[in-house]
Amino acid sequence: MTSVRFPFLLAIAALFLAIPVPAQPGKAVAGLRTVIIDAGHGGTDAGCISADKKVYEKNITLDIAKRLATKIAAEYPEVTVKLTRSDDRFIKLQDRGKFANDAGGDLFISIHVNSTDKGTSANGYSVHCLGKSSNKNRDIFNENLNLVKRENAVVKLEKDYKTTYQGYDPDDPESSIIFTLMQNAHLTNSLDFASRVLEAMQSGPIKRSRGVSQDPFLVLARAASPAVLIEVGFITNPQDLAVMRTDVGRDGIANNIFKAFRSYKKAIDDSVKADNTAAEDTKPAEAEPSVLYGVQVLATTKQMDPKDPYFNGYTPTVVQAGKLYKYIIGTAATAREVKNNFHKFQSKYPDCYIVKIENGATTPVH
Repeated sequence: MTSVRFPFLLAIAALFLAIPVPAQPGKAVAGLRTVIIDAGHGGTDAGCISADKKVYEKNITLDIAKRLATKIAAEYPEVTVKLTRSDDRFIKLQDRGKFANDAGGDLFISIHVNSTDKGTSANGYSVHCLGKSSNKNRDIFNENLNLVKRENAVVKLEKDYKTTYQGYDPDDPESSIIFTLMQNAHLTNSLDFASRVLEAMQSGPIKRSRGVSQDPFLVLARAASPAVLIEVGFITNPQDLAVMRTDVGRDGIANNIFKAFRSYKKAIDDSVKADNTAAEDTKPAEAEPSVLYGVQVLATTKQMDPKDPYFNGYTPTVVQAGKLYKYIIGTAATAREVKNNFHKFQSKYPDCYIVKIENGATTPVH
């Protein structure tokens, strides 16, 4: 880290850590009650444009966002659904997260369209949570790096963006690493919702999955809630574009995201009911459930070999959540024991955090 960047990181860290983080889903009394849907780009920022110059990303994302909002509002009248934009206007990246927080959002969904300058073969959808890009030895790392640069480059359309974002360089995703601090508290739920989106979208109309990954997207950085960015398809791929051109295709995409929302909301609300029931039950439990604590170092949709060099000789405990595999090392019977040793794991895994493992599920420990 250079001496020039260090003040920038401190300033951003102070800004984000000063933002109050709402209670975790599963702990709040009301459950999931407010969802924020963000249509990527808009106004002077067209986003990706088709080869024939007739289809703009900003229009596709707005149409899908509106369809999704309508579906959620129709089935869940008790849920407040808000769009960061409902028409063709430019909104600063930082204002999208602020809008979500001011509205008390419990979930932030940002919708985008992918593209590439390397031909027309790349296709499919992907889901992203906030984090530092990893797996530098895989081709997908370079693909995601380019994606992050392109999506974050929209800040250049904002006046005085270097002042607003404390010297942030959109061409250097590493300069946004500090932003992951804000979303660490919500990472488990973000990955949970992301895996549900991935599963729901497998039915088509765009069927190729490019997986779930963690990447430093600015638009997710200020959302004080679980947050995902969905790239629904490639505007540079003829088949994906053909789907996105049609009402039926865009409605199919919106419907799949809605299915993921329905599944996620049920899980969150069921968790709230269970917590409330447990709090009201004053009878002593007949037996304590088996509980472990550990350090989560990886969450991925692919199964890893426990002897993979990534784990540095530790044998990970694997917890499966849907199609997502969570890898936890350094397990112990108490949170205190794990906290005492946390520094040695953090030096090797900067984005790791402590979790509680109970009944086959994990929850963050703060």
